[in-house]
Amino acid sequence: MIQRVRIFYGMCFTLLVLSGCAAPKATQSSAQVEPVSIFVEDDIAYLSGLLTSHLPQQLKQALSSHPNVTDLVLVDVPGSSDQLATMEAARMIRHLGLNTHIAQTGYVLSGGVDLFLGGVERTIGAGAGVGVHSWRDTQNWGDEINLADPVHASYVNFYLEMGVPERFYWFTLDAAPAERIYFLSPEEIYDYRLVTDP
Repeated sequence: MIQRVRIFYGMCFTLLVLSGCAAPKATQSSAQVEPVSIFVEDDIAYLSGLLTSHLPQQLKQALSSHPNVTDLVLVDVPGSSDQLATMEAARMIRHLGLNTHIAQTGYVLSGGVDLFLGGVERTIGAGAGVGVHSWRDTQNWGDEINLADPVHASYVNFYLEMGVPERFYWFTLDAAPAERIYFLSPEEIYDYRLVTDP
């Protein structure tokens, strides 16, 4: 009976996350998706919320105020609204030598995965979710753009820079359309080298 209750609540959580990700951007309100919040305790910074264009500055400010931080724990990150800012923040994390961790039962989706990849050492807590999908901007769907288009190179180069194989990028384009999320299995997480500690 307890197992059924756990499965039921796990399915409800998954449906809640997926329904939030599937909502068209124009209809999502700020009440539905919380902006980034960063909380620091000792040498650990905890980050939750939607990653926006303000992320690099928010992260820089938090880390300047707490120079002893060595680890960034991602708690619940539903994605990003500015991929360039997310990549900039991930590179900042790498440059500063920080480690990243996804909190136990937490989740990172879409651009949140890219932020996680900035960590020098990357670990994932038990029960955490890692979700990906094809990207979409105001004009294009990533999985519909010609494979030879240079726009793909910025993503591929980012993943290579983070120590993740190029094939991960192509996998994300096919895993799910932009309005849905695909949660990676533990085997896929290790296969694509998203974590550094087996």
